[in-house]
Order: sequence, then structure tokens, then C-alpha cells
Amino acid sequence: MPEYEERFIAAAVQAEPAWLDLDAGIDKTIALATEAAEAGASIIAFPETWLPGYPWQLWLDNVAWQSQFVVRYAKNSLEVGSERFERIRGAARDLGIAISLGFSERSGGSLYMAQALIDADGEVRSVRRKLKPTHVERTLFGEGDGSDLAVVDSSLGRIGGLCCWEHLQPLTKYAMYSQHEQLHVAAWPSFSIFPGAVYALGPEVNTAASQQYAVEGQVFVLAPTGIVGEAGQALFADTPEKRQFLALGGGYARIFGPDGRSLADPIPPSEEGILYAEIDYTAILAAKNAADPVGHYSRPDALSLRFNAAPNRVVIGGSTGERRTPAEPASLDAEQEAELDALVG
Repeated sequence: MPEYEERFIAAAVQAEPAWLDLDAGIDKTIALATEAAEAGASIIAFPETWLPGYPWQLWLDNVAWQSQFVVRYAKNSLEVGSERFERIRGAARDLGIAISLGFSERSGGSLYMAQALIDADGEVRSVRRKLKPTHVERTLFGEGDGSDLAVVDSSLGRIGGLCCWEHLQPLTKYAMYSQHEQLHVAAWPSFSIFPGAVYALGPEVNTAASQQYAVEGQVFVLAPTGIVGEAGQALFADTPEKRQFLALGGGYARIFGPDGRSLADPIPPSEEGILYAEIDYTAILAAKNAADPVGHYSRPDALSLRFNAAPNRVVIGGSTGERRTPAEPASLDAEQEAELDALVG
């Protein structure tokens, strides 16, 4: 493992996106990264689909009504390697801060719920996609594959990330823990939809999921969240009934240590801001002394995980124009080829 910082300041964002305006969203991303860098942070984490904002239209009305957002949302989604993406890379490099970015990725004609880790030198360490979009998200976004469950080396140690309800998937979490993650980004939208009616979508359950991930995997967790402000509510909730279903606020950003304790005072749910906490990886050693689920606290004779980390490409052996992340192998190795042969007979 390359050398990395073992003690540093980390930042988690709680803010309202620049809804469906990619350029304005990038401006706000750079402004928040600048603020965090000036405060001494070495990494800043942004919410799920921060660019161009979480698509709340999916939860509020029928497909015909949602159609007004389709083209606009796609046009304002971010292409990896584009000039706009390079702006964010350049900002990370110029500011000397790592950026964990949640965004809607446009690849060809498809959209994916993505997270990119850009190191403080501007290098892209990973781009991953949500393995299984949740519920109505599947009407807009495609799926990731096993290669998107990756923990990568960086200047700040081994970093991974998941989106939203991926933190309710036990096997997904175990696959991440198995890669000896030290810092995890749990990217969430705002907890604004169906307030009080669907408890599982609320802040109590989802904040607890971030905390459980920290104590279960003995990792530090940055849990940024979005906010729905008046601009967001006006855009997506065009009737009094919809305004009851999409509440203002919903910001519950948190930072947790590997023993599950909260490391930063929360910001009021309707306010924008940045949470900061000191990360000291020696705390992981203390936490793992008690329970390491992929080490001394495991029972592989009774329970084990089959984890296929190979990319699941549409075309094998050809060039599809599909993006390839730095963590993704350029081709199948011998073992993966054998598995593929077994699958196809």
C-alpha cells in the first residue's frame, strides 16, 4: 500500500443542489471545496446525485408528468472526462483537496447514479455506479456491476463509497469491508420525501444506516446529504398535495468514527453548511480489536461471500465506448475468463 496521511480533517456537505443546472452546480461544488480547503480539510464529500440534483420528480407523479424533466435532466448530467468534469479535477488539484462527488453520469444514451473520487493531485482514483437503483430510480438510471464495489488507494488511505440504500444491502457492505476500507463516503439525497408516512425513508433510519456502517465495518464514515429548499420544492412540487409529500429541509449530514460515535455537531436540517471532523486511523485499530467481520470475527467455515468483481460489459473483446474506471481491470484475467466460460457453457 502506498504511503498516505493517517491524520487529517474531512468535510461532509449539507446543501441544496443547483437543480438541473450543471454549470451552476459545478460552480457551487468548487465554491464549497474552496471553503473546505481554506478550513484545512483534506477531503470533501458531496451528496448522492449532487449534480444536477436528486430527481425528486420520480416520487411525486405519473410518467407522463415526469416526462417534462427527462431531456433536461439528461442534458445536465455529467460525462466523465468531459470539459466540465475536468473543471472539477482542476479545482481539486489547484485547491489541494480530494473530492468525493455524487453525480448523475451520462454515458452514451444512459444515466447512472455515480460517485467519483478525485484525489488532491487531480487524479481520478475511481468512478463507480450505484449497483441497484432503488424503487422508482430504476425508471431513470441503469445499474452498476461488481466492479463498482471498489475500495481504492489514495493519498488519504483506502477509500470507498456507496449511495443511499446501498447501505441497507448486507452483502454489498460485506464486499466493501472485505477490501479493508478506512474511509467511507455514504452519499445520500435529502430526507424529504413522504415525511412521517414512510418511516424507512426518514432521517432516523437512514442516519442510523450510516452509523451502523461505521461501527460494523470499523471505518470512518462521511455522510453528506442534500437539502430541498424553496427552489427545489417549487421545481418538483407544483401542487399543494405534492408540497405535502416533498418537505423543505431534509439535511442530516453526519460524520461517524469507527466505534460509531458522532464526530461533528449536526447542522439544522434546513441550513446549508459543511461538517468537519478529524480523522485518525489509529482509532480503526482499536475498533477492530473487538470485532473485525472480515478477519478474526468471521466464520468462513459457516458463512462466506461470493463476490464477482469483474466488469459486466455489453460487448466482450470490442470497443463499446464505455467508460473504464482506474480501479477496473482493462480485460478479463484467466480466472474471470474461466468463470465466463462456465456461465455460457
